Amino acid sequence: MEIIEILKVIVLGIVEGITEWLPISSTGHMILVDEFLKLNVSKSFMEMFRVVIQLGAIMAVVVLYWKKLFPFSSQGGLRLEKETISLWFKIIVSCVPAAIIGLLFDDKLDELFYNYQTVAVTLIVYGILFIVIENRNKHRVFKINKLSEVTYSTAFIIGLFQILSMIPGTSRSGATILGAILIGTSRTIAAEFTFFLAIPVMFGASLLKLVKFGFDFTGNEIIILITGMVVAFVVSILAIKFLVGYIKKHDFKVFGWYRIVLGIIVIAYFALNNYLIS
Repeated sequence: MEIIEILKVIVLGIVEGITEWLPISSTGHMILVDEFLKLNVSKSFMEMFRVVIQLGAIMAVVVLYWKKLFPFSSQGGLRLEKETISLWFKIIVSCVPAAIIGLLFDDKLDELFYNYQTVAVTLIVYGILFIVIENRNKHRVFKINKLSEVTYSTAFIIGLFQILSMIPGTSRSGATILGAILIGTSRTIAAEFTFFLAIPVMFGASLLKLVKFGFDFTGNEIIILITGMVVAFVVSILAIKFLVGYIKKHDFKVFGWYRIVLGIIVIAYFALNNYLIS
């Protein structure tokens, strides 16, 4: 395999690791990066790769939040942690809406909405929403400030917001964080619950893409996939730590402005590109 191809994969892994957790749309960035760094692989493999590379990002959450996520305690013998089990059930409840829609309409949604126009519009719209909602929340007292205070109904409502992220450019973390904040969840807890919610969602999405693609990989494809996941894992750890530290002192408005600028760049780039071609 050529070194240039490995370098492209590393860049894609870095982009995935950063944008998967920050509410700025990994899809929007991947579309732009893919314009300049096209991997020498089949279209079907690339479609699968964009999703399965997220497994590396998931493992970052598992490593960083192992104590909160592992349902067993070794103190006084191996026993179940009721609070952790309850958290996992809430995560499962939150996954149900998107899982149903994804299984029924995954291919149709990709066919209809996986284009730069949709991505640009959703980047801008949700960027504006972040700014508006954060301005509204400037002096708001949040009612949910601990993970244990997230109820099953709250988890389900957050799961409904996650359906919005099935439109490319929305950002899964952006949709769920916005939804959680709207119903009274603090920024820190909204972000943490979003991280945890990503685990079953991304595992499910990755498994679905792998099954559709098949498991007959070439040697180069295996190298590309593993390299992408490892890079995404390392960068995700840094991105998650940054976000958690940032939102303890700041709001999400900066991400809103960033999304608006990126959306304009996406429109301008493709409009100019289409003009030059024509």
